[in-house]
Amino acid sequence: MADQTFVIVGASLAGAKAAETLRDESFAGRVVLIGEEPERPYERPPLSKDYLRGETDAKPYVHDESYYTEHDIELRTGTTVQGIDPAARHVWLAGGETLGFDRLLLATGARPRRVSLPGAELNGVLSLRTLEDSEAIRARIDAGGRLVTIGAGWIGAEVAASARQRGCDVTILELAQLPLERVLGPEIGAIYRDIHTDHGTEFIGGAAIEAIEGDGSVAAVRLAGGRRIAADFVVVGVGVEPRTELAAAAGIQIDNGIVVDERLQTSAPGIYAAGDVANAHHPFYAARIRVEHWANALKQGPASARSMLGHGEPYDAIPYFFSDQYDVGMEYAGYAAHWDEVIFRGDPATREFIAFWLKDERIIAGMNVNIWDINHHIRALIRARRPIDRGRIADPDIPLEDLLVEP
Repeated sequence: MADQTFVIVGASLAGAKAAETLRDESFAGRVVLIGEEPERPYERPPLSKDYLRGETDAKPYVHDESYYTEHDIELRTGTTVQGIDPAARHVWLAGGETLGFDRLLLATGARPRRVSLPGAELNGVLSLRTLEDSEAIRARIDAGGRLVTIGAGWIGAEVAASARQRGCDVTILELAQLPLERVLGPEIGAIYRDIHTDHGTEFIGGAAIEAIEGDGSVAAVRLAGGRRIAADFVVVGVGVEPRTELAAAAGIQIDNGIVVDERLQTSAPGIYAAGDVANAHHPFYAARIRVEHWANALKQGPASARSMLGHGEPYDAIPYFFSDQYDVGMEYAGYAAHWDEVIFRGDPATREFIAFWLKDERIIAGMNVNIWDINHHIRALIRARRPIDRGRIADPDIPLEDLLVEP
């Protein structure tokens, strides 16, 4: 394969880890890693946490600057891919250059959703996806003042927490009644609402926003009913949408992302997708799942590289993500689109507990809050797919690893 060219579109975490894996797996051909941003690949979680708060000035790069040259990876930053021709097996770049490929990986990620509100174009209305975005929000936080976040998902909640920790007055506006309610349900949503309000952040659930107001720059957010919330800047965190335009224009199957099989290959042979953009058939769940979290990009990048080399295995990692807000850290494993009940092990009021999502008496997801080194046990319980007695699940005196042992 030394005479082959593998092209990776998207200098993201998934793309960078795919390039790394190609070299680790002794691929001797040409590797080209293309990214639109001027930065080399970096990790996104710190952008709403310690990097945003200015606790570190070190940019969260995936690799040292010298890594790509040392491993003969052609890293092209600030470069836009304008199209893909699956039949001719080439991509063309802005400026007219054509680049042939034997295998192609699409790791194009996602972009923040916009809000269709009067005033959304005002100076001071920001979103968070890139290093540049994080630095712009950080400058606003450092200047102090009043922040309004629109949306209480992971990005909105983490930005709100970071800004509050840095001394800003913060109000969170959420269309649902509780933060993270759609993902975690009302029990956990209420816990996260209280975490924010305990730290002096105002939370407004069921918020219907009419407009962002200001003369050139943000001054306030107006709600239905007329209430105006003063704001020096606004961060919009209402989710992301996968960047599928290149794939769609090339005739590759699209459905809530780029559709890929269990080996991360698209409907076009020899073309793969990984990370936020990939809607992958998951063997464990027997369904397609698109996961927008760091761990998925970290693992799917290498998995796609091995598939490109012809020796990949079905990708079946249990979804995982983490979040840090104020002094509350959590890890979540599983996939719970629907559930029957949530069972707690420990007292949520102490902010040290485990929550389990059950369907048909089986654990389908679990979240450990300020309790560490146990998430692997939660994943094992999910994989077991066995009914477990509710009382045993809730009993902190029974080790997690013993739940699968009959009493």
